[in-house]
Amino acid sequence: MADDPEEGMLSWDESVFRNEHVFEIDYVPETFEHRDTQVKSLTYALRPAVRGSRPLNVMIRGPPGTGKTTAIQKLFDEVGAQSREVRTLRVNCQVNSTRYSVFSRLFEATFDYEPPSSGISFKKLFGQVAEKLVEEDRVLVVALDDVNYLFYENEASDALYSLLRAHEEYPGAKVGVVVISSDPTLDPVSELDSRVQSVFRPEDVYFPVYDEPEIVDILRERVDRGFHDDVVSTTVLDRVASLTAESGDLRVGIDLLRRAGLNAEMRASRVVTEEDVENAYETSKYVHLSRSLSGLSENERALLAVIAHHDGGQAGEVYTPFEEETGLGYTRYSEIVNKLDQLGLIDAEYADIDGRGRSRSLSLAYDREAVLDRLE
Repeated sequence: MADDPEEGMLSWDESVFRNEHVFEIDYVPETFEHRDTQVKSLTYALRPAVRGSRPLNVMIRGPPGTGKTTAIQKLFDEVGAQSREVRTLRVNCQVNSTRYSVFSRLFEATFDYEPPSSGISFKKLFGQVAEKLVEEDRVLVVALDDVNYLFYENEASDALYSLLRAHEEYPGAKVGVVVISSDPTLDPVSELDSRVQSVFRPEDVYFPVYDEPEIVDILRERVDRGFHDDVVSTTVLDRVASLTAESGDLRVGIDLLRRAGLNAEMRASRVVTEEDVENAYETSKYVHLSRSLSGLSENERALLAVIAHHDGGQAGEVYTPFEEETGLGYTRYSEIVNKLDQLGLIDAEYADIDGRGRSRSLSLAYDREAVLDRLE
């Protein structure tokens, strides 16, 4: 068998993966390393809920891929296991970016069915949720994940005001709020209306970027759980960790491992090579771009495509083809420009134009072809 050319090759029904789900974005690891300080702070803030009291509000900040969502998911699971009197809900604000859609998710979690698609006012929607909480004497803890999207749509103050003032309109309602922001340029508290700032005094929990040794530890656990033995060598894992550290986003490394494994399978190989990793990185390095694009509306995607074809153009010049395609006015156009800039998808920089005063130059923050490929 030593001379068999098929030795060491995968057969059609074999896989290098032990459990491919380990590399999915929604996977919650059994062990959560290098975040002990942050988890202790979150536990301290939420502990009153288990005793039937309103918990402390929390603001979680940190760059993408630093464990913020995983931390709150694991903590919510623990709280749910300890007490049936606490209802926890994480709302993805990239998908639910208005006050009404946030409370629609609260309604669905409370009653186990979606609210009517039309014909129910926000006041009624909110009232039914709050009254149910009071009736059942439950504590509600809401995590607004990627709350920065509520700010981009100017919905954050209204959404938080309704949650934080619930006990005033509905005595006995006990609601705690966790806001999670992945925008390093955003200071959520300072951007809120003064009426909200006066009641929202959150515990501040910061999640820094993982350093390379920490990345190695975390990815090694994924390798052990996700791949069969000896599929990923220490050398290959170190290379993945190095590329992940360059990106600053752990999700790049997790996606990179999965794609490298798929590349190995394409070659019918039982091991992942550094070449598999390098080839996979051309896609995995755009994980953040793909995630940001997935949350854009049709008009926002249209503007990004127009900017891609007029990269570096002045705002007034870019508006013309955008208006021809969408029919939107300049005010809404400016709002979308601001949002794409805040998301880090474009750079909108002011410059002095001869005879025309100051104007914004709009350019892509990513490779043009990478953006256009993912918009298709």
